[in-house]
Amino acid sequence: MVAEATAAADMPTGVGATLTRIGRVLRRRDFRWWFGSQVLGASGAATQAVALSWVVLQSTGNAFWLSVMTTCTWGPMLALGPWAGSLVDRHDRRQILLVTQSLLLVGSVALGVLVAVSQLPLWIVLGMSLLAGSVTAVDAPARQVYIVDLVGREGVASAVGLWEVVINSSRVLGPAVGGLLLATAGPAWCFLVNGLTFLGPLLVLWRLQPQSHEVRVRAPKQPGAIRSGLRYGWRTPVVRACLPMAAASGMLFTMGIALTPLATRSLHLGGGGYGALMAMFGIGALPGALLAAGTSAPTGTRVRSLCVATGASVLVVAWSPDLVLTFAAMALTGFTSIWFIATANTLVQLRTEPGMLGRVMGLWSMALPGATTVTGFLISGVVESLGARAGFSCSGVALLLSALLGWRALAQRSVDRPADTPLPTTAGPH
Repeated sequence: MVAEATAAADMPTGVGATLTRIGRVLRRRDFRWWFGSQVLGASGAATQAVALSWVVLQSTGNAFWLSVMTTCTWGPMLALGPWAGSLVDRHDRRQILLVTQSLLLVGSVALGVLVAVSQLPLWIVLGMSLLAGSVTAVDAPARQVYIVDLVGREGVASAVGLWEVVINSSRVLGPAVGGLLLATAGPAWCFLVNGLTFLGPLLVLWRLQPQSHEVRVRAPKQPGAIRSGLRYGWRTPVVRACLPMAAASGMLFTMGIALTPLATRSLHLGGGGYGALMAMFGIGALPGALLAAGTSAPTGTRVRSLCVATGASVLVVAWSPDLVLTFAAMALTGFTSIWFIATANTLVQLRTEPGMLGRVMGLWSMALPGATTVTGFLISGVVESLGARAGFSCSGVALLLSALLGWRALAQRSVDRPADTPLPTTAGPH
C-alpha cells in the first residue's frame, strides 16, 4: 500500500505537472544535447531505410528480398542480445557508443559511395545490412543504459517518453526526406545524409562528460555472465512479464507487413488512405509519449492495463465495419501503444539491478525489435492464408495473451519495489 500510495502521489495531475517533469530532464545540459542529436539520428536512419528498400526492390524486383534484408538488419539483435548486454555491463557506455556510432557512420557513407559509383550486387547490400545490424545490437542497449548515466533513475521515465517522441517524429520526417532525396538526387544521397547525422551524437559523446547521478556499477568479466543475465531475466517477475509484451508490440510496430494489406485488400484504400492511417497512428502516439514522459513512477498494474487497452484497440482496427471507427481506433492504438511500451521499458529499467541493466536491455532488444525477424514471417503467413484482417489481429491477440501471462507477476507488490533487488545508491544531489 505504501508503494502504491507513493506511485499515486508521483502521477501527473495535469498538463502542467507533465511539462514540469519533462522540463526537469531537459534542463540537464548533457541530456539536452544528446536528445537533440538523437532527433537527427533517428530521422537519418528512417531516411536510409527508405533508400535501402528501394535499392533492393529495384535490383531484384522481388519483395521476398525485402524480408531477407529485414532479417539481416534486425536478426543480429535476436542472436546477439545477451552477449551485447553483457558487453555493455562490463564497459563504459560512452566509449562503446563512440565506437558503434563511428562504425555506423562509416557503413552508411560506404554504402552511399558504392551506390553512387556502381550498381551494388544484392549480396553486398545484405552483407552490409548484416554488419550494421550486428553493430546496432550493441549500440541499442548501450544507448538505453547511457540514458540512466545522463539523467539518473528518477529521470528515466521522462527520457524514455521523450525518446518515443523522437521515434514517432522520425517516422514522419525520415521517410519524407528519403522520398524527396530519392526523387531529386538518388538513393546514394540518402545513405550519405544518414552518415552525416551520426556526426551530432559523436560530437556530443566526444565533448561532454556526463555528470551521472548514479554510481556506475560495472559487472566484472567472468565466465557465465551471459547465462547469469538470462537467469536474472527469468527470475525477475517484471522482466519476465514485460519481455513477451515487448515482442508482441513489435508485431504492431512493423506495420508495413500487416497494415498495407489491411488498407488495400480489406479497407479498399489507396496510397493516400494508407498514409492517412499511418498519420492517425502518429497523431495518437505523440500525446501517449508525452504522458509517459510526464510520469515518474510507472507500476506493473499500469503496464498490464495499457497492454490490454492496446490489444483491444488493435482488434477494433482490424475488425471494425465502419471506416470512421477504424481511423479513430488507429489513433487510439497509437496513443495506448506508445504510452504502454515506454512505460514498460521504464519499469524494467527501474526494477533492474544496476549491474544487470545492460544484460536486461540486451534481452529487451532481443524482444523489440529483434523478435520481429520471426514474427514478421508469421504475420505475412497469416495474411496470405487467413486474410489481412486476421494478419493485423495477430499483434492484438499476442498483446492480450502476454498481458494474461504476466498478469499475476505485474500485480505483485514486489514489482513496485522488489524485495530481492536493492535500490541503487546515489551520488550527488538529485
